[in-house]
Amino acid sequence: MGGVFGCVSRTDCVNDLFYGTDYLSHLGTKRGGMAVRNAKEISRKIHSLESSYFRTKFEPDLPGLHGNTGIGVISDTEDQPILMSSHMGTFGLVTVTKINNIEDLTKKAFSKRQHFSEISPIGINPTELVAMLICEKDSFVEGIVHAQAAIQGSCTMLILCRDGIYAARDRLGRTPIVIGRKDGALAVSSETCAFPNLEYEVDRDIGPGEIIRLTPDGYESLKTPEDKMQICSFLWVYYGYPASSYEGINVETVRYRCGNALADSDDVEVDFVAGIPDSGIGHAVGYANQKGIRYKRPFVKYTPTWPRSFMPQNQQMRDLVARMKLIPVTDLIKGQRILFCEDSIVRGTQLQDTIKLLFDRGAKEVHMRAACPTLIFPCPFLNFSQSRSTLDLAGRRAIMEIEGVEDKNLDRYATAGTQEQIQMVEKIRKRLNLTSLKFQTMDNLVTAIGLPKEKLCTHCWDESSCF
Repeated sequence: MGGVFGCVSRTDCVNDLFYGTDYLSHLGTKRGGMAVRNAKEISRKIHSLESSYFRTKFEPDLPGLHGNTGIGVISDTEDQPILMSSHMGTFGLVTVTKINNIEDLTKKAFSKRQHFSEISPIGINPTELVAMLICEKDSFVEGIVHAQAAIQGSCTMLILCRDGIYAARDRLGRTPIVIGRKDGALAVSSETCAFPNLEYEVDRDIGPGEIIRLTPDGYESLKTPEDKMQICSFLWVYYGYPASSYEGINVETVRYRCGNALADSDDVEVDFVAGIPDSGIGHAVGYANQKGIRYKRPFVKYTPTWPRSFMPQNQQMRDLVARMKLIPVTDLIKGQRILFCEDSIVRGTQLQDTIKLLFDRGAKEVHMRAACPTLIFPCPFLNFSQSRSTLDLAGRRAIMEIEGVEDKNLDRYATAGTQEQIQMVEKIRKRLNLTSLKFQTMDNLVTAIGLPKEKLCTHCWDESSCF
């Protein structure tokens, strides 16, 4: 997914930029970058994060960075920030973007005799393409509006220039960006968890499609928010850090409510409840508290040397990381009926290994409760649940096994309580060798988040979205 952080200050902002960007590392890191502007120039640093963490890579750079305005990024794919020289002056750009029509936009650029200098692992650097679209207009505001209108997918961005920082949220608000304030400084961040330890207070969320310009003296809205919003529901279910809030709604609180809802619709008898670390823990705490059942940790995560399991790009390595970092506590497993809460079941490959580990250690029963509905549709807006084949998704693979084709009766499979949905869940349960398996209903998930469904993107589960 990725995240962005920016700050403007009356004094040097480098430390705030460094730590603020670091607080976004949970969003799925492959590349990291910072750019700082001072009276003379924009200085930029970019590093790979695949073999080490953000702080380790960027700490040696800090003595050479000075300025009172800066932007930072954690990126899933391409090198960022991009630096561009243009008729609007030199500027830096960071994005959280997914461009589904990147090939068409690239062809249009070539037809105008434009060129690209940055190449990402997936081809044309998407952030450079956004920068080029911005430069086709006469001002940053016009350029941002032009770029977002041209992009099919999503695009949230920060621009660092001589006028301060322009912060623009995706036109349907799928990815968040929030303004923080403290004495003498302002910040914008994908995650509010970056604010407290840097002494920023949340000021407000930037609205869908809104464009804000920030300077050390304050901020102004240069484009009003759009009427429609479809913020990604997975931010609360999985992606978001527990201390963060979006649209004023805290992640951990929503996970407790998800667990409460799972418990209210369940009658299974178990000895204790557990959560798959880390994002499953909040859901499990909510379940256990609602049921009045003990919460225990039958395995713990070893974090000193093992990174997030989705960071390595090779599936075999991701599975190895997932297996090696979870250490079982055999004394808590043997002979027990265990109910696990998990944020979601995407492919199920890592979960299958975890379940086998529990039975190998003597578990009597292993039950699974997923905090969201079954994933059936790949996400076209963020870099989540992206696979070479739709059949990599556990739900779609089960449909293929039942129907003989992967795209039949999808609306029925996406609807809780239908015969098709029950068959699909049973297929997944058998493949994972679970004693029982249940998924959250869409209605309960929407209630747990606390926003009207039309303001949430639920495409992964029911293909419901505004394009």
